[in-house]
Parts: sequence; C-alpha cells; structure tokens
Amino acid sequence: MKHVFAAVMALCAAPAWAGDWTVLSGADVEEALNDVTLQYDGATQIFYLSGKTLYDHGRPSWGNWTVRGDDYCSEWPPQDGWTCFALERHADGDRLRFVSESGAVTEGVIVE
Repeated sequence: MKHVFAAVMALCAAPAWAGDWTVLSGADVEEALNDVTLQYDGATQIFYLSGKTLYDHGRPSWGNWTVRGDDYCSEWPPQDGWTCFALERHADGDRLRFVSESGAVTEGVIVE
C-alpha cells in the first residue's frame, strides 16, 4: 500500500513540476537564444545572432539555427535537413530546455 501511495503522490506532484516550464512562442524563442551560451552536462553551445551555433563537447561542431513557427530548428552539416524542437524556459529564468517531437528533453543552463 505504501508503494501505491508513493506512486500516486509522484503523479500528483508532476503537474506542479511541469508548471515550472513555459513553452516559448516564435519571437520568444529567438529572443531567448540570440547571443546566448548554454551549459549542458559536459558541453556548451553558443547561439549567434547570425544564425550560426557552436556546440563544443571537447571538439567544436558548427551548425545553423533558426526559428520556424514556434520551434527552434537546427542543422548540422554535412548532414542535410533541419530538426525542430519546442523550446521551454524555466520559471527561474536561468534554464532552457529543448523538447523533441518524441518527447526527449535536453536541458541547458544559461551562462552569463
């Protein structure tokens, strides 16, 4: 019975946790990422106003980013094609997270 109660409490807590994140619209996505550096677990990424992005996980990788509709989209040459994500901002204003169509989440901390 204790396990069932704990599972129910965990489910009840999820909406409050999810409420800490706000899905950003197109203009807000662009504003949130322009000339911003994010720190991930073991990597950094810089989003330049020019639409270039530099991801560094021990080795630099240059790509491109843009906003399409309300989504952040990126491409990483030499591969063709763009991949798009919803962008969410945490209520503390210090974290952003990318949510793929499959629901996978990548969270980064804004570096000042």
